[in-house]
Amino acid sequence: MQPQTHYFGGQFSTPLGQMTAIVTTEGALVRLGFAGETRAARRLLQGIDVEWQNTKTAFVQQQIEEYFEGRRQKFDLQLAPLGTAFQLRVWRQLTAIPYGTTLSYGELARTLDRPTAARAVGAANGANQIAVIVPCHRVIGASGSLTGYAGGLDVKHALLTLEKAHLN
Repeated sequence: MQPQTHYFGGQFSTPLGQMTAIVTTEGALVRLGFAGETRAARRLLQGIDVEWQNTKTAFVQQQIEEYFEGRRQKFDLQLAPLGTAFQLRVWRQLTAIPYGTTLSYGELARTLDRPTAARAVGAANGANQIAVIVPCHRVIGASGSLTGYAGGLDVKHALLTLEKAHLN
């Protein structure tokens, strides 16, 4: 019998509002989201019991603070998102999108060798459980327009603007 994973959660403020982080006992990040996210972004976490202790998520908060200060472009965190095999594949590919750049859903689908799967990629992108660190905000519409973001389009715009301002 496998031991049951224990989860710890913490909340902290950012320039774009409250964020919630959830990590495993081993410190792997399972969830990072903005307050007020859509239900779809929270759906995969239903039924998980979380013990709320900000001390257990302080290392996540530190790296997010560095990101917002423009001092961090890459994160050094162990990730453990919960999702389907396809979602995990999409989310892994999101981490390859360079800081300060964007990619369309169709372009992302092509990098996954699934050129006709832009809608499926969009759905997986929308279910991303780890905001900012798994940078789904870097995915835009084919026309270059900002499209859905669980934290809201104003947050997506602010994240992209922040990154462009701090490109090395």
